[in-house]
Amino acid sequence: MTKKPHEIKERTFCFALDTIKICLEIDKREKFQVLTKQLMRSASSVGANVREARNAESKNDFIQKLSVALKECDETNYWISLLIELTETKRENLERLLTESDEIMRVLSSIILKSKANSNWKKR
Repeated sequence: MTKKPHEIKERTFCFALDTIKICLEIDKREKFQVLTKQLMRSASSVGANVREARNAESKNDFIQKLSVALKECDETNYWISLLIELTETKRENLERLLTESDEIMRVLSSIILKSKANSNWKKR
């Protein structure tokens, strides 16, 4: 697995990369393409939304994009959890991905909460 960078942009990129590599390995040995495709989509979407947030047009736009990244990360946990239960290969790597995904969710939640506290953002 890739070394865990500190910055969230790089961390989510490495997370997506590790996820894709593990999914490709699972697909070589087992028939879970439907699940691995969903997992690759959601995991790569986390980083894509973090990148979009960096170019947000406003504080509300920033918060909204990070909120989407958080939701995608939660979906990613779902697909990883399914694969942990179903697959016979790469289980340890999947468990590490789940741990990393949980950590990314905590970081994103923290950034969102701090951003909301530092703005006049109101939930609509």
